[in-house]
Amino acid sequence: KRPDVITKTDWLAPILWEGTFDRRVLEKHYRRQNITVGLAVFATGRFAEEYLRPFLHSANKHFMTGYRAIFYIMVDAFFKLPDIEPSPLRTFKAFKVGTERWWLDGPLVHVKSLGEHIASHIRDEVDFLFSMAANQVFQNEVGVETLGPLVAQLHAWWYFRNTKNFPYERRLTSAACIPFGQGDFYYGSLMVGGTPHNILDFIKEYLNRVIHDIKNGLNSTYENHLNKYFYLNKPTK
Repeated sequence: KRPDVITKTDWLAPILWEGTFDRRVLEKHYRRQNITVGLAVFATGRFAEEYLRPFLHSANKHFMTGYRAIFYIMVDAFFKLPDIEPSPLRTFKAFKVGTERWWLDGPLVHVKSLGEHIASHIRDEVDFLFSMAANQVFQNEVGVETLGPLVAQLHAWWYFRNTKNFPYERRLTSAACIPFGQGDFYYGSLMVGGTPHNILDFIKEYLNRVIHDIKNGLNSTYENHLNKYFYLNKPTK
């Protein structure tokens, strides 16, 4: 019980907090499913040099332990890949990001590249997929309680703020716009998860909205587009 926080949305999706789930019950279900979970991370430039090693080592230790996991690592240079001990349940696949101008709009290149990999092979390799930013470290176990068709992460700081103050895109001509008086939660951009099909659907919508904004001389953030997508397509967890 967590009376201090919301544990279910208005559309009846569970909100996970420590102490609000029983992983043992969920594992009985997912063990029978024989699932494989993917984790995609994009790290270029200083992010690869500073953050990729601690991210991957912590993920290898805490992410979906006891289940098959495939780590998809997208870098701008293979020499930046850290050494990681392989294991029967852990597969690491590295891909080189193209020479596009990722330093001008990293999230756009990341999402576009991830979409191409999902369409070409990832959707045939995993049952669930998470995409995460490299500048974070797993501190505790992240297990099957996080699995679902479409998974969002609440922004830790904005969760405790009034909805009217959320930093949504407010320009009405932007495809990312959520007008004043609308919206429910504010989602962080460090993690998104779900089935490969649903992640690919989000990517297609995101790219279409970015193109719309470019044609109108606008440039909204990845996080704003993510919030617009989740406003229209409610997360299941």
